[in-house]
Amino acid sequence: MSDYKGYDDKSKERTMRYMKAKRDRITIGVPKGDKERYMQHAKSKGLSLNACFVQLIENDINNSRP
Repeated sequence: MSDYKGYDDKSKERTMRYMKAKRDRITIGVPKGDKERYMQHAKSKGLSLNACFVQLIENDINNSRP
């Protein structure tokens, strides 16, 4: 038997502290209706939308160096 009680307020606080300390936030605007298309593309690659954006940007940076 597991003693797991779910995602409680203490866990949420810990996650929020980690995110604030270790992650920067970027908000982007996309044309109306394109978000779903982007989400489907990411899902087809087995990625979250965030991971897909980061991967595409990193690949572009790495491939554009002289």
